[in-house]
Amino acid sequence: MIILDSDVIIDFLRQYAPAVDWFRSLGDEELALPGYVVMELMQGCENKAELRALEKFVADFRVVWPAAETCDAALAIFAQHNLSHNLGVLDALIGQTAVALSLPLHTHNRKHYAAIPDLRIVQPYRKL
Repeated sequence: MIILDSDVIIDFLRQYAPAVDWFRSLGDEELALPGYVVMELMQGCENKAELRALEKFVADFRVVWPAAETCDAALAIFAQHNLSHNLGVLDALIGQTAVALSLPLHTHNRKHYAAIPDLRIVQPYRKL
């Protein structure tokens, strides 16, 4: 299973060639989105047509949600690193979800997640 951050999905939706090529290379690999990523993507929609198109697109992904223990860990990390590293609420939850699943988070936003212990980051394609 591959867990994706919103920036990777946005690149694909914008038809950014390296992202499209990477997605095509995955074959039948199961793709997962933290529920908070889906919510971030929905927040970027400007109208109901865009929202419907996004909902149709994400229907092909597995949506994963953190357990209560994972939320507690994200809260502790957020409390410790919010002021010192400007860690965002959703980034803490998304990153800790990947940690809890023992999977790397596929993203180009390495800086957003730098404060999360044990989080492995994979940059899935090269940004030009």
